Amino acid sequence: MAHFAKVVNGVVAQVIVAEPEFFNTFVDSSPGTWIQTSYNTRGGIHYNPETGEPDDGVALRKNYAGIGSIYDSARDAFYSPQPFASWTLDEDSCTWQAPVSYPDDGNFYTWNEEAQTWDAV
Repeated sequence: MAHFAKVVNGVVAQVIVAEPEFFNTFVDSSPGTWIQTSYNTRGGIHYNPETGEPDDGVALRKNYAGIGSIYDSARDAFYSPQPFASWTLDEDSCTWQAPVSYPDDGNFYTWNEEAQTWDAV
């Protein structure tokens, strides 16, 4: 089985699981386009569903498409909406990057857009 995202005006409206052949006979009269997405793809890397480790699988369209995700046809990629105005899109992974790296000390943080810092939770 594969996953397909219904894209309407560049935004994912629905995600279904179906065999690719399903679309040979499926009639959908509503606006939008069905585009295949990979449940095991994140940041342009395909992960083994059993181990969670990167593998040699096809990293399809940079990220798995969720409802509300953006589909960028020029990049042929799915990515989430921009979370904060200061964050930039990494072209290789199509993931959003904060202007300051997330602390690597094992604690949890939330982004403070006004201060441009990670605040401890």
